Amino acid sequence: MPNGLARAAVRFKPAAFAGTFVALAMAALIVSACGILLETGLRASVPPQRYSGAPVVAAADQRAHLVTGHGDDRDDEAQPLPDTARIDNSLVARAGSVPGARTAIADVTFPVLDEKGAARTAHGWGSTAFTGERPMSGRAPGPGEVVLSGAGRAAVGGRVTLTTADGPRTFRVSGTTAEQATPTVWFADTDAVRVSGHPGRVDAIAVLPKEGVTAAALEAQVAKALGDRAQVHTGDDRGAVEDASLAQAKELLVGLGGSFGGVATLVAVFTAAGTVALSVGQRAREYALLRAIGTTPRQVRRSIATETLLVAPLAGAVGCLPGIALARWWFGQLQDKGAVPHAVRLSVSYIPLLSAIGAVLLTALLAGYLAAHRTSRIKPGRALSEASVERLRPGWIRTPLGIAAAVGGFVCAGLADSLDGEDAANASLGIVMLFMLAVALLGPLVARVCAALFGLPLRGAGAPAVLAAANSRTNARRLASALTPIVLAMAFSSVLVFLHTSEERATRDQQRAGITADHIVTSDAGLAPAAVHEAAASPGVTTAVGVLRTAVLIPAAGSLESATTQGVTGSAADLARVQDLDVEHGALSLKPGRVALDASLADSAHVRVGDRVHLRLPDGTKASPILAATYGRGLGLSQVTLPRADLATHVTSALDTEIWTKGGRAGALAPLGRVLDRADYTTAESLDRALNAWANTVMAAVLGGFAAVAAVNTLVMTVLGRRSKLGTLRLIGTTRRQVLRMVRWEALLVALSGIVLGTAIALATLVPMVRGLTGRSPYIPPLVYGSFAGAVLLLGLTAVTLPARAALRPARER
Repeated sequence: MPNGLARAAVRFKPAAFAGTFVALAMAALIVSACGILLETGLRASVPPQRYSGAPVVAAADQRAHLVTGHGDDRDDEAQPLPDTARIDNSLVARAGSVPGARTAIADVTFPVLDEKGAARTAHGWGSTAFTGERPMSGRAPGPGEVVLSGAGRAAVGGRVTLTTADGPRTFRVSGTTAEQATPTVWFADTDAVRVSGHPGRVDAIAVLPKEGVTAAALEAQVAKALGDRAQVHTGDDRGAVEDASLAQAKELLVGLGGSFGGVATLVAVFTAAGTVALSVGQRAREYALLRAIGTTPRQVRRSIATETLLVAPLAGAVGCLPGIALARWWFGQLQDKGAVPHAVRLSVSYIPLLSAIGAVLLTALLAGYLAAHRTSRIKPGRALSEASVERLRPGWIRTPLGIAAAVGGFVCAGLADSLDGEDAANASLGIVMLFMLAVALLGPLVARVCAALFGLPLRGAGAPAVLAAANSRTNARRLASALTPIVLAMAFSSVLVFLHTSEERATRDQQRAGITADHIVTSDAGLAPAAVHEAAASPGVTTAVGVLRTAVLIPAAGSLESATTQGVTGSAADLARVQDLDVEHGALSLKPGRVALDASLADSAHVRVGDRVHLRLPDGTKASPILAATYGRGLGLSQVTLPRADLATHVTSALDTEIWTKGGRAGALAPLGRVLDRADYTTAESLDRALNAWANTVMAAVLGGFAAVAAVNTLVMTVLGRRSKLGTLRLIGTTRRQVLRMVRWEALLVALSGIVLGTAIALATLVPMVRGLTGRSPYIPPLVYGSFAGAVLLLGLTAVTLPARAALRPARER
């Protein structure tokens, strides 16, 4: 009976299913971990803290939208804004006039500097109606007055000087409140809106209901009154208004779980399918014997399906447990590095877990069916003879599909090489997947070619090497099962790791050549508006330029791309003395309405000198400055250069973050902030890229580690599946040492083939991608590449030596 055969096969030949179990469990691990991150990104929310006392909060849309197409082809791409989008202050009265509203309060949050240069968070006093602060001494502030947090920090009735975006101003202290987690200052509501740096605009509107009015009813009334000029939030959605990093975190988690998860899932499915096919193929003679004694094709297929149902669900369930652990560790690391707010919680539900189990089950069923399709349909009289030798004829389905994938990979490589900037990088993304698909589909053919080419040098290395080459040529399907995961490990790990090393090297070189300033003064709290003039007046300083660091969004390569941006205080001639941007076309200008772009970014945006650049400023405001120049060192310095005046009212803090000086002494500049020389500044900038490096390394470790385990698992299966053949070699007089040498030569051939193919695929992807992003060839550190190749060789040799010793032990005892 088919079900009885399946149970007996699993029961009496557990080793034959151990490899399949491991492969399916690893696939479930990857799929479940990525699914959990994806679900967390979709469901991520932050419980409101500041707005917990305001049932309804209205705020601007914190995403920029790029609409393309029309009708059914209309596509709306949303990108989180680099800074906070604000709404018009006139909407406060409209929101407060709805029937269910008791009052509406304009809320603003912005940084100021106290007399010692320390940062304080500023609000309007009206926000205390929903936050609950009360004066411990004194009273609420009036015009020209402030309330400070912390008793004893300033005497009520005294004077305090605070530096805002407009410069230092003196205010009377009207009261103090209890200590806050962050030193805080409250202005009168009218003063807060005026000195916030965004006159006429507010961060949000908190609407308090009349007694008996529910939050849902008030939300509907406010939404109707404000229309599309603001978004209305209740519940946990209010947390996203006060914590702008949530949108970036959601984007990151969805990207990891969706984009990377999609690639990882395909890799896992391909690898697991290959392992299942190998397991079924190793028992081809058993199925042939069943056909020879009269078993019907349907019974054979039912037997394989039952075996899958006995192994796959359990393997999937077992794999989900470490998958949860991997997702939890990954999520915790992102929180520790500041990429995800600590208030966000990991979402672990049944959806990604069931999806992972279902994915491995379907993969195993399909792979098993395809592997046994020919064996189950062959005529009983020819079954044993067909199973005794490997079929050399290519499959009529896999071969055309594999050739099409390979051709597509070459076409994508050629297309990417002809493009620049983000266009080239985006076109390169499909290269690795198409070539990997080709390797998976054309596995036996690729393995046969590799065995023929790499087997030539083995002919002069003795009898074990010659036998290894012959075995590899005549058992190409077995070789392909081990080759595919090795190629996966080399290709994906190399692309992810060497993409970062290439960008890092280009960035370092551009900074080394582009930073001509002698000193760079920085401050996390921001530098006072007068700091640039003070630096210029410092002894020995010939040039001082203020720099405001932020980001803007530019339509490039069909989407909104975030670009690093510097707003400059000073003239273009002053900037040229402290930064060598390597201007390629046009002339650098810092007049209002002018912009300079990195050349590769300009190519991606399809703009030339003299064109208008349709960009989104940090708060989402649309702007169309004229492109005055393009330059070549945007990766190391800044991709966009604008006059500071064009950015000042569109960022939360308009205070300069850096001052670049030519000449002078570090000691004389020290009172202004932290003083760095060129080398120190380059190191500090590298720390900002540490998160990207870590993310690439983790993704490479996850994919490469999975593929490496799959390769080891497959190699072990191939050796254990050849017990009888290895035993036969021992019986006809081959020594144990010769058999082990033969197995090692086979492993070496497989490993070298995988390394060469994986490297070729990685280079085909990296060359156009890195040229598009940096204008240079990829940088591959020899030690890192050597460690990858050495790890593959070591794992391959270990994976065949240990099971081969175990397989030969019975023959030796006989």
